[in-house]
Amino acid sequence: MIIKDAHFVSSNSKIDRLPKDNIPEYAFIGRSNVGKSSLINTLVQRRALAKTSATPGKTIAINHFMVNDSWYLVDLPGYGYAQRSKKAREEWRVMLANYIRRRRNLICTFVLVDSRIEPQNSDIGFMEWLGENQVPFCIVFTKVDKISKVELDKNIEIYKSKLLEEWEELPQMFITSSETKQGRDELLDYIEQQNAELEKYLKTNGL
Repeated sequence: MIIKDAHFVSSNSKIDRLPKDNIPEYAFIGRSNVGKSSLINTLVQRRALAKTSATPGKTIAINHFMVNDSWYLVDLPGYGYAQRSKKAREEWRVMLANYIRRRRNLICTFVLVDSRIEPQNSDIGFMEWLGENQVPFCIVFTKVDKISKVELDKNIEIYKSKLLEEWEELPQMFITSSETKQGRDELLDYIEQQNAELEKYLKTNGL
């Protein structure tokens, strides 16, 4: 997929204020400081489309970006930031649950995890929740340029083993680096494929 245009559309914390759900939508989410904003900027080749920060938990709203005038890229608030108040964490949980359950044009949720660390309970728990709610998702390993190939392979196998304790089939996985752009083409090709399949389905069914 060639990115011709990408621009900010809206930032909302209220589900009923989100953009119209008439085009495909792909959400990106992960623990605070997992490199989500950097990966988004790398995907669309815009230096600061999604705001990056050294302060964890900066993104506190659902941010929509229009890509190629044909699909939405959604930057969701990071989770797992302990310094947020209990009330703020509960508000985040409710907002996210409402978004994922009610957003009918959400095609896939990309769950970002840091390739350098072992599986975190918050990541595994969130993936299990997605599975229980039958929400399609993929796992995206980030910051792979910061570890060796041997360490990366080892950490991914640990992740797979952990997931297979409860899952019969693993979700699709992507290996990425915002620094080297590794995985960028694979992610965009996947989104392009999903868009094409959706368009074919709509035409076949006269929708």
